[in-house]
Amino acid sequence: MTATGTADPKECGWEVDGLRLAGLAWGPETGRPVLALHGWMDHAESFRELAPRLAGCRVVALDLSGQGLSAHRAAHATYNIWDDLPQIAALLDQLEWADCVLLGHSRGANISALFAAAQPARVRALVALDSLVPEPSEADFVATLRAFIEQTRAGKARPPRIFASREDYVRRRRAQGNSRRTSEALAERALSAAPEGLRLRADPRLFASSAVRLTRAQVEAVLRAIACPVLNIWAEEGIRRRRKSAGEMARRAGELIADYEMMELAGDHHFHLDAGVAPRMAGAILDFLDRHAVR
Repeated sequence: MTATGTADPKECGWEVDGLRLAGLAWGPETGRPVLALHGWMDHAESFRELAPRLAGCRVVALDLSGQGLSAHRAAHATYNIWDDLPQIAALLDQLEWADCVLLGHSRGANISALFAAAQPARVRALVALDSLVPEPSEADFVATLRAFIEQTRAGKARPPRIFASREDYVRRRRAQGNSRRTSEALAERALSAAPEGLRLRADPRLFASSAVRLTRAQVEAVLRAIACPVLNIWAEEGIRRRRKSAGEMARRAGELIADYEMMELAGDHHFHLDAGVAPRMAGAILDFLDRHAVR
């Protein structure tokens, strides 16, 4: 363990769909396979406190395409939430994992739930942090489609965001509601050196609206299709406090998923990056996996 309480991870890389994807890995190669998926505008480093505490697990945290050190998608491609699913399947093939535990935070939890529903044979268990499924939408279909087209075009035309310094990036994230701890922890992998300062690595198209937003019936169909055990851990100061629909979907998950457990831990949306919370979170996850004989 380092002075910060986290073990040094191994840098990893894969070629998927002609893209170079990057990630980090912790734990023995023969350990229980865990694929960790980060939240929107985050990256694999967001698991730096939690992953090394998952004793006996081989945790592979992916930089989803367009974020962290992973390549941006082709000019014609998009970043709709379901676009990640084939890449995850291909990555599992490259890892030679027939199945695994999915560990997702925020948007990564939403992606994990979609994958677990669509590919049940490949998911031993799902651990979702401060989210579970996409927020159901009643938005006008045509208006959503219009926003997707216009915002995607704007993203292609937008130059990369430049920060004068690392502290400038930290201030920006803090202004968006992140703690200093979270902002500083995510800074290095999110930025690269540029003549003008520090360039944000993330693809600007990630800010665009999805082409389609799932309806309540579609979200409930996803929940109903999840066959594996699910542990849903919510932050006391996280999404459920801000979004009524998150609490509603957690309640529906308890009704629609055969093996669903929910718990709450102290902290904000990025509570898994808190060295004071991560040990308890890791203990809860390992206990859950052991009780369900997930190997």
